[in-house]
Amino acid sequence: MLRVAATRTALCLLVRAGVLLLMGAGIGCAVGPRYAKPATTSPPEYKETPANWKTAEPNDQIARGKWWEIYGDAQLNALEEQIAVSNQNLKAAQAQYQQARSLVRFNRANYYPTVTAGISGARAHNSSNRPLGNLALTNTTDLVIPVDVSWEPDVFGRIRKNVEAARANAQASAADLESVSLTLHAELAFDYFQLRTLDAEAQLLNSNVQSFQRALQLTQSRYQGGVSSGVDVAQAETQLETTRAQATDVLIQRAANEHAIAVLTGQPASAFSLPVSPWNSEPPAIPPGLPSELLERRPDIAAAERRVAAANAQIGVARAAYFPVFTISGSGGFESSAITTLLQGPAGFFSAGASAAVTAFDVGRRRAVSEQARAAFDQSIANYRETILTAFGEVEDNLAALRILQDEARIQAAAVAAAQRSLDLSNNRYKGGVVNYLEVTTAQSAALSDERAMVDILRRRMTASVSLIKALGGGWNAANLPSATLASPRQSAGQ
Repeated sequence: MLRVAATRTALCLLVRAGVLLLMGAGIGCAVGPRYAKPATTSPPEYKETPANWKTAEPNDQIARGKWWEIYGDAQLNALEEQIAVSNQNLKAAQAQYQQARSLVRFNRANYYPTVTAGISGARAHNSSNRPLGNLALTNTTDLVIPVDVSWEPDVFGRIRKNVEAARANAQASAADLESVSLTLHAELAFDYFQLRTLDAEAQLLNSNVQSFQRALQLTQSRYQGGVSSGVDVAQAETQLETTRAQATDVLIQRAANEHAIAVLTGQPASAFSLPVSPWNSEPPAIPPGLPSELLERRPDIAAAERRVAAANAQIGVARAAYFPVFTISGSGGFESSAITTLLQGPAGFFSAGASAAVTAFDVGRRRAVSEQARAAFDQSIANYRETILTAFGEVEDNLAALRILQDEARIQAAAVAAAQRSLDLSNNRYKGGVVNYLEVTTAQSAALSDERAMVDILRRRMTASVSLIKALGGGWNAANLPSATLASPRQSAGQ
């Protein structure tokens, strides 16, 4: 009777321990600090914002996401759309995001019990001469169908903090995907406008080649008539051939940009070409909005902030190592010596138990891990704030570039007009026999140099325009991040 009572008492204690562990898993006392987004400061407005851009347009075209459409170029639009379909770097970033999502599911699975099942069979022939062999069967058969269950209740929040860290890292990976997409689209726009302004430069040089050919013919006629010297003819030929060489050199740069565009759109460079189409339009006005909005518009800032959240969760994981780990386990199944009686009631067996383990002494290993987690958290905060400062700097850089280049373009246009007047006067003076051809070639060189500088300023303005859109996030918003549950795939690259 005493043995039965003791057995019942032990069973009651085991049941109560299981109930307490279940309650602990449901309530949870997660260790570690609560997460709060790090405090940052932002200026009230951009220093370099021109007065006519301070108020953002109500229908900000950048906010639509397909920011390249503001340039109104159908060829550019078609090329940009191909990035989301064919660019291999973007596909790699998408695969990396899927890996991060899978890690969330992996860590979340630890909330639930692990169940294993199997089947085994053994046939043994025992020696008849072994000790007590006459008391045991010589031939034995053992058939077993076991089912084992093991569960670690998340009493102190270790699993919960791991899931939080995995979710934050997955969201950071989603923001990284957006950063890659934005960078690739911007890179294509850089190459495209570089190519189109090279077309404009080639058009300018070819136009000057034709003018210099006519000038050479005039000089040769004057030389044959005895009005000009052979020096004038040589100078005209030099100017013509030099300009031809410059026009040819432009083709090298154009080919390189064309090949870069092919790679970005996922096409072999040998099978890709773009028709010549000079770019002569000025960049559109781009309202930058308020500096405080930049914190929500840059995917790299969102990624840095999510990594701060992940580092904060890792502090909780490190702290949980100081507390016991509870485990509930059980096993059951059927065991018999014959397959005909394997699934009958008497063949069944089961066992259950609970355990708790805590590290009593580890020579400071847990303390070191905890200190490392806190240092990693501090590092992530510093990286986050540095990302914000860099973002503000990039916006200011490109606002300043656009403002200054606009003034430079106006001044350079006046220089081009003055150089053209000087060339016209020199041509008239040469035709009138007042000066030799050296004055004409000097005026031609100055005019061509000013015109090429004008094209280069346009190229830089277009580059600064794209850089500003990229610095502003390309119309992206932090609300586009996947939800914390990551319940469904979110492939927003190129949207």
